[in-house]
Amino acid sequence: MSNRPTIADLAGAAGVSVATVDRVLNGRHPVREETARRVYDAAKSIGYHAVGLLRQRVFLDLPQYRLGFLLQKPQQSFYQTVAKEIENAALAMSNVRVLPQIEFVANSTPTGITEKLKAMAARNQAIALVAPDYPAVTAVVEELKERGIPVFSLLSDFAAGIREGYIGLNNHKVGRTAAWMIAKAAKKPGKVAAFVGSHRFLGHELREIGFRSYFREHASEFEVLDTMVNLDTAEITHEATLNLLQRHPDLTGFYVCGGGMEGAISAIREEKLEGKLIAVVNELTPESRLALADDVVTLAISTPTGALARETINLMVQAIGKGPTGAPGQTFLPFDLFTPENI
Repeated sequence: MSNRPTIADLAGAAGVSVATVDRVLNGRHPVREETARRVYDAAKSIGYHAVGLLRQRVFLDLPQYRLGFLLQKPQQSFYQTVAKEIENAALAMSNVRVLPQIEFVANSTPTGITEKLKAMAARNQAIALVAPDYPAVTAVVEELKERGIPVFSLLSDFAAGIREGYIGLNNHKVGRTAAWMIAKAAKKPGKVAAFVGSHRFLGHELREIGFRSYFREHASEFEVLDTMVNLDTAEITHEATLNLLQRHPDLTGFYVCGGGMEGAISAIREEKLEGKLIAVVNELTPESRLALADDVVTLAISTPTGALARETINLMVQAIGKGPTGAPGQTFLPFDLFTPENI
């Protein structure tokens, strides 16, 4: 039996009659804009199933924007969260109607990304995506710019000087923060390591650079080992972590600059090293939250996904309305720090 809210529940939440809700849903008779918006806001708050239809009725006369979003790895909970926040941010826009198209790329090859990007450009007025910095991607971004379709980089920058803007964290500071945590939490100096998903992901590169620069500047007594590439996969990270522990039994800690942290977490559990290594990962997900609670992970550096979605949509709408800025910019969001004591 379904427990989803009924039309009577919606009427009660909005403080109007069932007949009024029916008029808003079906457009039978005119309803004051203030009343219609109150019904729509109530529908969002209680999770009414026809909130999409209500939005169409309430915002019928507002300017409409078709926005494309291309994310990575659909199986990762982080990107699923980003997708959900984009949908929520689009629904929350009260001055425009935003129609988001959200797609994923299973692998980050230049061909896979550029084909998706071109397909999305045929349907959308602006695009935001997470992508490595491939020359082929830059070429398509430049082509779209000439056609008047602004492209934004999310989380990891690419096509510098051509893309309309970057929205995400200051990844150099993220890397330095990870290093600071390890240096401060370590009982004594030792060996530390870092994983990157790909050297083509500039966000990962900047985190690695920041990580190394902190130790070079403030904790030179630590030995930073060669960086390992894990392709953002849990399987590769798992094997690489086990290999790392075997080759360096005196390892103090490590930082997973990109994805694949699940593999490092499972390796620590397998070797029963909970509380003996300082592990820093990115994003608060169900996996990292549990690892923090179990003392497997020391720190999770997290992107405020709600703010990311809202800021990205606002900038995309502005770019469509005003045209290219001519001065591509960067929007840095504050990052959140989660430890076992504040999850």
